[in-house]
Amino acid sequence: MELQQLRYVLAVAETSNFTRAAERCRVVQSALSHQIAGLERELGARLFERTSRRVRLTPAGEAFLPAARACLDAADRARADVAAASGEIRGRLAVGAIPTLTAVDLPVALREYCHRHPRVHITLISAGSEALIERVRRGEADAAFLGLPPRAEPKGVESRRLGGGELVAVVAPDHPLAGGEADLRALAGERFIDFRAGHAGRAQSDEAFAAVGVRREVPFEVSSGDFMADLVRQGLGVGMLPAAYAPRFADLRTVRLRDAPTRVEYLIWDKRPSPAAAAFLELITT
Repeated sequence: MELQQLRYVLAVAETSNFTRAAERCRVVQSALSHQIAGLERELGARLFERTSRRVRLTPAGEAFLPAARACLDAADRARADVAAASGEIRGRLAVGAIPTLTAVDLPVALREYCHRHPRVHITLISAGSEALIERVRRGEADAAFLGLPPRAEPKGVESRRLGGGELVAVVAPDHPLAGGEADLRALAGERFIDFRAGHAGRAQSDEAFAAVGVRREVPFEVSSGDFMADLVRQGLGVGMLPAAYAPRFADLRTVRLRDAPTRVEYLIWDKRPSPAAAAFLELITT
């Protein structure tokens, strides 16, 4: 069993197509198919079901894939560790971030990281806090930036608190409260545009309104601050965004809240960071 065979299996599993897998691996399809067939003979089991329309993993393939991926990850980590021992940082770095991150200027940080460590291949994941925590736990991301309600803390990962801040209501320019100050009760009759129920970005607002006894209507659920702003522009409702994030929508107005919801931003990472991840953590925390 060779690492290249494992790479071919992973490529086919991820693309569900031998031709696309061969293109990804930069080999001719016949060579890739031959290597996978040889591995199947060695294992004594077929890893893929092949038809004229699709390719999918067999039960044996499903069982084989996690260990194959772990072997490839371990090989990549070994190469990175050897390179780091000689003073060179290389390998892969997967970073996750919530869309409304404010504690760190992530584009600038990534630019600086690329300048310092040009041999590291970087990927960026944009998702909600819960999904990012799970990705770091599973080893699918090396580090991630979260936003959580004040009483919540990330579990099962290493973490560092980056800061906190209040949320503001975001409204269209002609809204009666535009540019003013109010409390949450004054928004009781409004329709809201917010993140999906159960999302950490939604929980901050839900908890704050519940604390003052206000039940609000949230007919529009979104996955990004940009889409929230688009709906607010049309007068469809009131949005809730971090005070440090809202100013990027210069055509909208904010309402400062005397009993505002708050959130805490965290940097989280795997308990055993790779050399590439350790270099990223050093950049962010120093």
